[in-house]
Amino acid sequence: MSRSSDATESPAPRAGADAAPAGTAGMTADPFPGAAPAPPLEKASPAAVAARRRQWGAERRSEPLSIVHPTPSSRKIALGRLGIVVTVLAWLTYIVTTILRQFANNPDAGFRFQVEAVSYLIVVTFLTFSALMYLLARQGALYRFRDHRRVPRGELDRHFADHREGITVLVPSYAEEPAVVRATLWSAALQEFPNIRVVLLLDDPPHPADPVIRQRLEATRALTFEIESALLEPSTRASAALAGFEASLVARGPDAPSSYDDLPPLIRAYEDAAVWLETMADTEAVEDHVDEFFVDLVVMGLARELRLTVYALRAALAQEQCPEPGRLRELYVRLVRIFNTRLETFERKAYASLSHEANKAMNLNAYISLMGHRWRKEHVATGTVLRPMAEGEDAEDDDVLDVPDSTYLLTLDADSLLLRDYCVRLVHLLESPGNERIAVTQTPYSSFRGAPTRIERVAGASTDIQHILHQGMTYYGATFWVGANAVIRKRAVEDIVEVENVSGFEIKTYIQDRTVIEDTESSVDLGSHGWTLMNYPERLSYSATPPDFGSLVVQRRRWANGGLLILPKLWNQLRRRRHLREQVLFREVLLRVNYMASIAWASFGLLFLLAYPYDSRLLSPVVFLAAAPYFLAMGSDLRDCGHRFSDIFRIYGFNLVLLPVNLAGVLKSIQQAFTGEKIPFVRTPKVKDRTAAPGLYVVIPYAIVAFSLLTLTRDVLEQNWGNALFAGLNAVLAAGAIRAYIGIKNSAVDMGLGVLNWLYVAPRVRKVEESKVIDKAPEEADWGSILYYGDRRLNRDLRSGNDRRRRAGVR
Repeated sequence: MSRSSDATESPAPRAGADAAPAGTAGMTADPFPGAAPAPPLEKASPAAVAARRRQWGAERRSEPLSIVHPTPSSRKIALGRLGIVVTVLAWLTYIVTTILRQFANNPDAGFRFQVEAVSYLIVVTFLTFSALMYLLARQGALYRFRDHRRVPRGELDRHFADHREGITVLVPSYAEEPAVVRATLWSAALQEFPNIRVVLLLDDPPHPADPVIRQRLEATRALTFEIESALLEPSTRASAALAGFEASLVARGPDAPSSYDDLPPLIRAYEDAAVWLETMADTEAVEDHVDEFFVDLVVMGLARELRLTVYALRAALAQEQCPEPGRLRELYVRLVRIFNTRLETFERKAYASLSHEANKAMNLNAYISLMGHRWRKEHVATGTVLRPMAEGEDAEDDDVLDVPDSTYLLTLDADSLLLRDYCVRLVHLLESPGNERIAVTQTPYSSFRGAPTRIERVAGASTDIQHILHQGMTYYGATFWVGANAVIRKRAVEDIVEVENVSGFEIKTYIQDRTVIEDTESSVDLGSHGWTLMNYPERLSYSATPPDFGSLVVQRRRWANGGLLILPKLWNQLRRRRHLREQVLFREVLLRVNYMASIAWASFGLLFLLAYPYDSRLLSPVVFLAAAPYFLAMGSDLRDCGHRFSDIFRIYGFNLVLLPVNLAGVLKSIQQAFTGEKIPFVRTPKVKDRTAAPGLYVVIPYAIVAFSLLTLTRDVLEQNWGNALFAGLNAVLAAGAIRAYIGIKNSAVDMGLGVLNWLYVAPRVRKVEESKVIDKAPEEADWGSILYYGDRRLNRDLRSGNDRRRRAGVR
């Protein structure tokens, strides 16, 4: 599914990001008196600078957009409505003035023309429908941005002052660089939540033979301990400050008012916390735009908020005023909940009784299935298995795995970062009256700014556009879970759990792994059980964008796979909801179907338009009129996201070179529908160097350019000017996209590697099974496996051993 803008040269002042006055949040220094400036960003080494040398046309702006979306004007909302009306009227006009007119004026046109007319109408209708859904979702987003009012900081502090519900942050990681995982864990650990556990779900093989991989794994394993140890100092200091304040309240009596003497200790506590964060930021190495974001927005963003509180408290002291004791306690509690985070690492592959399916969903499922129980570790022939412990059962501490339960889960990809108040704002939403049936809430992630490559910049632009569309889909009740980050009500996923028995062990599946877009399928499952989903209308999460064509191919091929397989589940959900007399808006159905299937029809539709020479009589300026509102609206949205209006052409060329990738994902879905097999989950590579792309995906964009030029020549000779214009535009934009996003030199390398990989055939290695019973002496036999597996293996081994004896002539 589609998930994931070019920057302006000088960022404009941003409105209303967080509690700071307009334009202050996200800056590198605070304009308030008493606020310490942000530390200078550490310069990277010359090698690192060379490694991230910026391409011409890359993004120069590194400051992210405002957390709170600007309020759209009445004019923008009115133009959005007008765009929807123009698109529908233009499509109807095309049918009447072109299709029906041609049939009426040419009754003897022949079968071929009729087939061309019908197929062309189908293609135009599907593409116009997708454009219309874009305009509709965008309009819903404008309504939400207009009506959204941010919850004040004081209300959040009051709500979480005595909060008892817990949240578990699950960070699935497989073969990630330790530095990437570290930033993600820190962004989760610094969340302002009172009862939070961060669990790194390491999915790497536990005992790698490669020393480089083993060293990376050990460094990743150590991250949770390092972060928890680093948090011990500010956590202890904040807890002591709270305990001292509460002791003074007890000494004065419950009804005693606050005094000016209460303010200096609180100011010192906040200053100490801010200094600790600023010191941490000062020691961080900044080697790329993601590191810059982590330092400036995650660490220093929190420090600036604490400095703002210091400024307010000093102002109160200067004016000889003081907040009430309850409010002072809330401020102390806020410091405690910022730093009082527990972290741990969990590796499911260390336990034979858990699923080892190679995908992110089952990594999450394995841990969720253990939550709320104590488990005894038992060593058997296949490794270590987990057995549930009975009430009051005792065992050695080393043989017990205690997995606490929590009310909420936060799933967070290992390459994503959260801003400081992500958890408190989203959990506050879940606990607000009327939201009891919301299962999943999130802020669809945005892209990191300052992308050093052109392809990362344009892919990030599409990510920022998708953020807006997902916000609009919530307006119509058509929210889909986007898996990079989400707060989940655990009770909701327990409603959709599926249980199966595998080799005698109970395997629970909460998040489906049938497709590689597990979040989309789980969204439909939750809807079938009466749960809803909601996107929070702010920018509080960011995720990495592939920096080169090879890694982007892996990501987009995965996104294009699975939507068609989930459609039957959607129909079942809609039938169930209608049976329960639940209102199902037609707009919701259209948006959901478009989200899951638009890649399929858009890819095949574009393929037909590129490859088939349609009759010029079917082309009409009205078709371009129907598409104009879509492109104008996208250009406006790109500009609002800090990009250029002209990026609409770059995104079109970007989609042209991704056409074979999307088609491959769709065809894989069709194959899976017939075979019923699961598609292996392939992680997006995250490497400093370039990832080679499969040669076929590089050759086809060149073929698109060549075929478009051939079509252009033919149409010019036949004076078919409409088709000639379309073919020429495709040739120019696809050629520009190849040069900008793949590269001529890289194309040659990838195509050469593709030919070599096709010619190379790995030698066959004959696998010889040795019997654990017959071929070994008693001193060597694996008696543990024999006792554990029993008759199945014993009979097989005895039979194979007897066969070998007969062939050898031995009785």
